[in-house]
Amino acid sequence: MVEDGRQRCAWAGTEPEMVRYHDEEWGVPEHDDRRLFECLTLEGAQAGLSWRTVLLRREGYRRAFLGWDLERVAAMGEADVERLLADPGIIRHRGKIEATIGNARAALDAVARHGSLDAYLWGLAGGRPVVTRRTALEHIPAETEASRALSKALKRDGFRFVGPTTMYAFMQATGMAQDHLQGCFRAS
Repeated sequence: MVEDGRQRCAWAGTEPEMVRYHDEEWGVPEHDDRRLFECLTLEGAQAGLSWRTVLLRREGYRRAFLGWDLERVAAMGEADVERLLADPGIIRHRGKIEATIGNARAALDAVARHGSLDAYLWGLAGGRPVVTRRTALEHIPAETEASRALSKALKRDGFRFVGPTTMYAFMQATGMAQDHLQGCFRAS
């Protein structure tokens, strides 16, 4: 527990950034296209790393990827990739940077077909949050049938760094899957 005495999911720890993220964002249904694209990108950036590592670079990502403006990110080219590879404010991984740009293009295609990234992603994920009511961290799976289906659909539509484990983390982060543990003050 943090000094405020509230019980939280153990992964939140005691670091202020992680506690704030747990308390204010994680598991809250997100419907803003820019925020959904940000979450999709940051969860993909986490692959092979800790969430803390990525979370502490979130402002760097927001700056580097132009406030998550899909059209501006989709217009980035090789010179931008090279510039971003030298940016210490983000994870400097060519594949993840190129995937972000390509994913912005795929997201724009999805917006053209579905009206919004929100309608597209939430439609693929079943349209409403799934509340799990789990009692222990070890009961939370790394992936689910829903995250496998979401991953498959996104890959089909040209997205990268969207494997089933990454997509389950995305679903948790955006409130599509509500996995606050029973006993956590945020649990439904």
